[in-house]
Amino acid sequence: MGGGWRWAAVVGAAMLLSACGESTDGDSDDAAGGPGPWPTDSVKDYATAYGIGSGVRSVGVDEAHNIWLLRGAEIGVLRPGDTAPTWTRGVGQAAEGFGRDKKALGSTVICGGKAGRAYVGYQTYELQPEVPDKPHAYIPAPGEPHYTAARFAEYQKGDLDAVRMESDGTVALEEHLWRSVGVSGGSQQLGLRNTNDFHYDEDRSVLTCARVMRGRDKGDLYIGTNHGVTLVRGLTYNSHRHAAWYADGDSLQAGFNWGLGIGPDGEVLVANDWMVGILEPNGVLEDFDKERTWDGPVPWRYKGHNAQLNSLAAFDYWRAIARTKQGVTWVGSRDYGLWRMAQQDRSSASYTRLTTLPSDHVTSLAAVDSGGVYVGTNDAGLWRIEKDGETLTRVDTVGGDQVLQLVYDPTVKPAMLYVLTDTGLTVLRED
Repeated sequence: MGGGWRWAAVVGAAMLLSACGESTDGDSDDAAGGPGPWPTDSVKDYATAYGIGSGVRSVGVDEAHNIWLLRGAEIGVLRPGDTAPTWTRGVGQAAEGFGRDKKALGSTVICGGKAGRAYVGYQTYELQPEVPDKPHAYIPAPGEPHYTAARFAEYQKGDLDAVRMESDGTVALEEHLWRSVGVSGGSQQLGLRNTNDFHYDEDRSVLTCARVMRGRDKGDLYIGTNHGVTLVRGLTYNSHRHAAWYADGDSLQAGFNWGLGIGPDGEVLVANDWMVGILEPNGVLEDFDKERTWDGPVPWRYKGHNAQLNSLAAFDYWRAIARTKQGVTWVGSRDYGLWRMAQQDRSSASYTRLTTLPSDHVTSLAAVDSGGVYVGTNDAGLWRIEKDGETLTRVDTVGGDQVLQLVYDPTVKPAMLYVLTDTGLTVLRED
């Protein structure tokens, strides 16, 4: 396997952060490229070494390098120095259990935030049309025509929790996110809604998340939802942007946004069931949802579809997207394998399928600083594409055929790649 993986001694106790997970500021040794508090073995089975067990569906890491684990209604935290995670059950949207009559149908993803904080995403069902002449997501407020208490209660379902770690490692709800930068930022704590108009409850299911780990926007969190991509800064959000198209001239086709990544220059990479997009944020939270396509404060650097694969109206089922330091963009499909995108202009690109990957089912992608790209599949394990964009190698040191998630942390040296599979959690470290 290429890429400079090496074996090294376990970091000594002197390198450990405090048990409560408090981090130093941005000028810390870790931020400057120190080894951080975890072992520097080139390959380490965390599931076995730390008693994580089975059934974990998502993993995240916060700025203090606490490892967060999501297993249904349970949230686990593995702190530097711990021998096993501390698990807490029934926090936030999971407090009543899961079901159609509950706050969520289930949990989906977890992403680390600042030291001792994480964000937990949930899914729920799609709203059906009930208000005359209004889209399906429209919810009237009290005193407005067609208001019902049952419809208004839909605001409480799905969305995103911010949770915090207590001093003993247990987890408590910090806040169910509701603070919008726009007209939806009223006094009622309703969850995520369209920032431009609170009546539209369009981000009910969180499908994926990615934290900006370095650069100007370090600490910002992006979530992919059933309607687009939302930016979260602390406990405040701006919702949302989507790579969308119009059917029959006036029917917006937004797509579920499963693919999400952060490019080498801080660009936001998005991929939904139909389209691929690259957004160029300007660092201003209030500007994120200002859709002016190629202009405006947060323009699309690219927005288009893979004409080599399907018509625009047909699903491409994009599930992952990554971009290398060399500017090469890769997108992975649930059903159609891995594709390399060569952008031609702002709305068109040529796509080439990597036919040597022995799977049509890509689940996750991670571009690493050495120029390589890791490819998670649903049935053939983990693979690595070298810097040349052609050489493909199976990563045999990682067990499991189904890769659930890849999380890359370049703030430590050697960098850490968290690989969550159907058999457990493995961490790779790269020089």
